[in-house]
Amino acid sequence: MLDDITIFKGDYQDRIPQLRQNPVDTWEYTTCGYCSTGCGIEVGVRDGRAVTVRGKAGHPVNDGKLCLKGIWEFEAINAPNRALFPMLRDHIGKPLERGSWDAAFGHVAAEFSRLQKTWGRDALAVVSTGQIYTEEFYTLGKLVRGGLGTNNYDGNTTLCMASAVSGYKRSFGADGPPGCYGDFDHTDCLIAFGSNLVECHPVIYWRLKNALERRRFPVIVVDPRVTQFAQLADIHLPILPGTDVVLLNAMAHVILAEGLADRDYIAAHTSGFDAWEEIVRGFSPETAAPVCGIPAATIRRVAHIYGKAASAMCIWTMGINQSTHGSDGVAGINNLSLLTGNVGRPGGSPLSITGQCNAMGTREFSSCSGLPGYRALENPEHRREIATFWGVEEALLPTARGRAMTDIFPAIEAGEIKGLWLIATNPMTSMPDTGRVADILRKLEFLVVQDVFHPLPSTEFAHVLLPAAMWAEKEGTFTNSERRVNRVRRVVAPPGEAKSDQDIFLGVADALGFTHLTARTPAQVLAEIGQVSEGRPCDYSGLTYERLEAVGGIQWPAPRTADGTAVTGTPRLYADGQFHHPDGRAKLIPLPFTDNNERPDAEYPFWLNTGRVVEHWHTRTKTGRIGNLNKFSPVPYAEINGRDAARMGVAALDFVRVESRRGRLDLMVQPTERVAPGAVFIPFHHARGANLLTLGLLDPHSRQPAFKQCAVRITPIPRPAAIRQEV
Repeated sequence: MLDDITIFKGDYQDRIPQLRQNPVDTWEYTTCGYCSTGCGIEVGVRDGRAVTVRGKAGHPVNDGKLCLKGIWEFEAINAPNRALFPMLRDHIGKPLERGSWDAAFGHVAAEFSRLQKTWGRDALAVVSTGQIYTEEFYTLGKLVRGGLGTNNYDGNTTLCMASAVSGYKRSFGADGPPGCYGDFDHTDCLIAFGSNLVECHPVIYWRLKNALERRRFPVIVVDPRVTQFAQLADIHLPILPGTDVVLLNAMAHVILAEGLADRDYIAAHTSGFDAWEEIVRGFSPETAAPVCGIPAATIRRVAHIYGKAASAMCIWTMGINQSTHGSDGVAGINNLSLLTGNVGRPGGSPLSITGQCNAMGTREFSSCSGLPGYRALENPEHRREIATFWGVEEALLPTARGRAMTDIFPAIEAGEIKGLWLIATNPMTSMPDTGRVADILRKLEFLVVQDVFHPLPSTEFAHVLLPAAMWAEKEGTFTNSERRVNRVRRVVAPPGEAKSDQDIFLGVADALGFTHLTARTPAQVLAEIGQVSEGRPCDYSGLTYERLEAVGGIQWPAPRTADGTAVTGTPRLYADGQFHHPDGRAKLIPLPFTDNNERPDAEYPFWLNTGRVVEHWHTRTKTGRIGNLNKFSPVPYAEINGRDAARMGVAALDFVRVESRRGRLDLMVQPTERVAPGAVFIPFHHARGANLLTLGLLDPHSRQPAFKQCAVRITPIPRPAAIRQEV
């Protein structure tokens, strides 16, 4: 790393190390393509090639700051093994061979048509992503819902954000995080549930630290693991895995019993109080403590801090979402917020921190779980509106959501789905119990993989590979965790014959003979999104690329103005106390608790927890090809408590075998006090890694897997002769 640093001499800079930047011809504005923070970024271009990046000074999200991944993002563009040309084969076992786009589109169209004619419309499944642009999501949804007509259509956001979506809908009547990053500057209390903000969203943590430097307020972290965020918090609650609902109900019990609830807000803006109160009454701190592992006195103390705060804020990520109680956990956070009137006020918000760079865009306009603009498939009026707007038969639109991603793969296994289109997602690494996934993909009659890299684990089973342009090689928008829609500009050309996902979707539609996809360019699609979303909760009607770039993004709803003046957006939802349920009120959701997790036992005595590390991103499809990130985190490992390590006779850099009822994994040991005795933490990024062990139990509302709660055993093994890295 020292080779990449230069020391700038000067009166006050002689001790400040800075990254050396390559000389550039131009700096081009865009938005970071990793997590949901939504950082403004400038790509340095020289001779038509991306050679460096820097944060955009003055940007409302990051003001020039970038995390480790953002700093090296340009290397993902230039990484080896980019998918350059369409590739086809007749059957698995033969090599993929280069073909033309016309041949690829024709073959895809012919096979999709054959499968649906032979087996029915739902014999085809489409699984998308959270990483393409909102304009591309909208075009894909229009193709799938208004053309192919399959109801087996979902995105990999089911693996990360489905519980947040479900919880928001249950509580407020619509999806959409109510708050914003600016709430850090106004809150009097922050509770973070299952969020290692320091490593997973470093720039949002920087925003929080800035707010704390200006004005101290208590920060409470709820997490089984002593993460970096937990170490820096005022209070850490090391909760037992999967019991967040119990803690949340107990906190609500204290707030009600001790007169800290905002009764006026509850009466004016909520429904369901009596049924909810009856459940909460049974969750005293003394009852909750042995279940969630937090002492009753600590539960009372935290409830007092939260309940007495003039404004209080909750944030969460996968620690809540990836659970069999994920949707209930989100509803529990929303309940706590409604109980104290902390919705829609500065500093008062239940703010989910989204996972992928455009997971919000797919929630808004991909039509996976509904129809564009947060319309419901179950609503006949909504179906008529979209069918009329698109110019398609209403009968093509199903009357209820079909299978989620986590249900699509078992349906393939059962022979009910014959064809699959994978778009920018890698289930061979990301799905729980990944040992089953290869066998499932082998059962398909036809698999299309659309991605920016080749080879990938999934392309081993592909009949067609469609090479896609990646971030900064095409035009569009991302929406971040605070609903800020931001422009992503093309700053370099895609390599080889790779096309934007938008052009690939249009090519497939044209080959199928669909004529309803009339918006062809990103700008035309954004204008259509503005039309279809006008008056909806996620109103884009006032947005243009020029406005977005001028101000560093705008938060929806951003309705167009009658006089044409600049659109300012909406930092907070529900400030008027009006929600999206028919009665205009938010619902307090009763949350009884049933312990249905796989738990440690005599045969498998350890809790397994999985998560991210700061150097890598999801399945390492991008970061696994960047030298500086691999240098800092080269191989998977297992964090175990030092007392467990001593008992097993293993030390740092020794190896262990971690086994669950589904698979086994050999890993390097990292003894640490960050995990409790009887627990193990494994980063999930590596192929043939942590998800060989995880189980497929699903949240009943969101269908999201319980990645973070299962039982394993650990056995010392000799050090392997070679340590293999996989991408």
